[in-house]
Amino acid sequence: MLIDTHTHLFSEQFNEDRHTVVESAIAQGVEQMYLPNISVETLPKMQALANDFPSNCFSMAGLHPCDVKENFKEDLAEIYKWITEHREQVYGIGETGLDYYWETTFVKEQKESLHTHAEWAKEFDLPIILHTRDSFEDNLRIMRTQQNGNLKGIFHCFTGTLEEAKQVIDLGFLLGIGGVITFKNSGEDLRKVIEEIPLQHIVLETDSPYLAPHPNRGKRNDSSLLPLIAQKIADTKDISFNEVAETTTKNALKLFKQ
Repeated sequence: MLIDTHTHLFSEQFNEDRHTVVESAIAQGVEQMYLPNISVETLPKMQALANDFPSNCFSMAGLHPCDVKENFKEDLAEIYKWITEHREQVYGIGETGLDYYWETTFVKEQKESLHTHAEWAKEFDLPIILHTRDSFEDNLRIMRTQQNGNLKGIFHCFTGTLEEAKQVIDLGFLLGIGGVITFKNSGEDLRKVIEEIPLQHIVLETDSPYLAPHPNRGKRNDSSLLPLIAQKIADTKDISFNEVAETTTKNALKLFKQ
């Protein structure tokens, strides 16, 4: 069994074959897929997929940092209301975090939004899913100020240094490892980090439809490709595929209280 802790299977890129993709992932041993929300508009699409596959697809709720605009407080209020109305169907808070690569117009608002999400995570005792593109240090600093001993979650799409990985672990968070680890050149530094990090601090993710692992790089990604990521971690650490599957699954189940 494998668990994809971060997959946007509700996105429009899957409008033509969404159910087929989910069924293909299940056939590949990916039995659980966690759906990080993007905006107010994606909430019903995400929940519809979770309703269609209640044993396999699990909703999370948040406002992506790239969707934080002038009216973000109104969006947050709607998302919070949605969480309270669907509490038993919500398994995480996110996708939240900071993004200084695509968008820097609303950095102040992104930070305020992130603080709000961290408060939700503590209020509802749910893991928080962090987007950290070009913003690792600020994400880490804010999580440190929010950490009360109970805050937990995933630094999604981790591609940082060994020192940054250790800081995440020291904070009590997990590292989300995806397709980048399979990339020939740009994944080399990440593989060196993963060599040094014990498996109990790692979970798997695809971030589909983005970041498809080699040899599918550049194509639409989906959860059925997660075994390629698990195999690359196994090769990198010189351990078996089954050990990677068993340990990362155990990590995810514990985090999401499954």
